Amino acid sequence: MKNTLLLALNDLAIAFKNKTLLLVLFIPVFVFVALNLVDKADDQTEAIKIGMLEDHSYAPHIADSILAAKDTFAITWVADQAQGLSLLKERTIDGLLSSDSAQPDGLTLLVLKKESVHTIALVQSFAALQKAIEGAPPNWVSEVKALYAVDMQQETLPTWVLMVILLVGFIILPAQIAEEKEKKLLLGLLQTPIHEIQWLTAKLILGMVLILCATGLLHLLSNVWPVHLLSYFVLILAGSFCFSAYGVFLGFLCRNQATARTLGVIVYLPHLLPSAMADVSQKLTSIAPFLPSYQLYEPLRFIVLEDQTLTQLSLSWMYLWVLGLLMLGFAYVLMKKRWQM
Repeated sequence: MKNTLLLALNDLAIAFKNKTLLLVLFIPVFVFVALNLVDKADDQTEAIKIGMLEDHSYAPHIADSILAAKDTFAITWVADQAQGLSLLKERTIDGLLSSDSAQPDGLTLLVLKKESVHTIALVQSFAALQKAIEGAPPNWVSEVKALYAVDMQQETLPTWVLMVILLVGFIILPAQIAEEKEKKLLLGLLQTPIHEIQWLTAKLILGMVLILCATGLLHLLSNVWPVHLLSYFVLILAGSFCFSAYGVFLGFLCRNQATARTLGVIVYLPHLLPSAMADVSQKLTSIAPFLPSYQLYEPLRFIVLEDQTLTQLSLSWMYLWVLGLLMLGFAYVLMKKRWQM
């Protein structure tokens, strides 16, 4: 019994030293914070931002009622449909109202995603206002349309691609580099004519090849291919370079594999969740642009769902290359100092 207790305490001490205990405590805290950032059905502390078209004629009683409900709706008048769509994509407005050609007194509501909690709350707000004014159907909002009319495979593809790229960059590469440091393999290699830049380049190639193979297989299995394939391929290259360099840097921060896996998961989750769930939460939408993963995820969505090209997404593309070079520079400095070797 005494030996068992000593072994258990020793394992706990190793878990504490390798930061494994930190990971076990981090995940519940992260889940708690993430759930509190996700929109709730009754989360209507701010007025809903609605776009209305100046060149449309709305039913007078409906328009007057919406304009009068200032506590519920914040109205933004837009010149035409194109401007309204632009504001909706930028998430400046939550929905765009237009008149329904099939029902003269009805409205068509255009939103980013039909299935989001925020869209349900938006439709409920219109229904509650109508009930307070008229007390009976027909409903003002006769049709709800989603901005992206695509199938589930195409809609979720950017999220899966992002997940694969982050998995290689934050989990696989750091663990492999930490293993080479832990077993003194890297230190032995540096005693040979091999230069630091050569070793770093090899690791970058490894990460980029793994990412390209995984994303290529993902597209083959789903049979979904973007219209602008060249722009998409260049973006994947930029993302694979950026997050492979990021992963190499994380690997140099750690002394052993256990610490690298712990650090990788701690960095992986925050980069994945806000980007993948930005459409279903206003709070996450405001946080996501500050994360490097969002600068990859948004262009992926635009290319896959809207058939845009890299010329329209130059800032995000440049951001990924610059961040990758910066992380590679940090890794080179740590390697020259023989950090944790």
